[in-house]
Amino acid sequence: MSKETAKDRVALARTLATEAHTGQIDKAGQPYICHVARVAAAVRGDDDAEVVAWLHDVAEDCPALAARIEAFPAPLREAVQLLNRDAAPDADSYYARIAAHPLALKVKQADLDDNADPQRLAMLDAATAGRLRGKYAHARAALGI
Repeated sequence: MSKETAKDRVALARTLATEAHTGQIDKAGQPYICHVARVAAAVRGDDDAEVVAWLHDVAEDCPALAARIEAFPAPLREAVQLLNRDAAPDADSYYARIAAHPLALKVKQADLDDNADPQRLAMLDAATAGRLRGKYAHARAALGI
């Protein structure tokens, strides 16, 4: 039986995310996996956070592959689950649960940093960019970041 390393888990998470997001396009018309890769790069150096970053949108965006997240250790699955909006009854509960979990919070902060990047928002129409700026500001306030 081989012993899986943290780097193996990062590689497995990257592969799963790439498969899950193949063909998906973000609001700016870019391949969605680019967003996920930037979030993962932002937390590089913390293998657990990098795994969670790669997986953070898999369950929401590709439910057919969500069961494969079960291959990861429980603490990583828990953080991924907390980042899944579908698991929370409302936005405030969603943010409160993330704020209480350091690993999920670290990844969510990187996710928000990427989503709120002014260069990315500039690629959107004014109404969408404005709506998202408000959404991300609310998220940051709710998370205490």
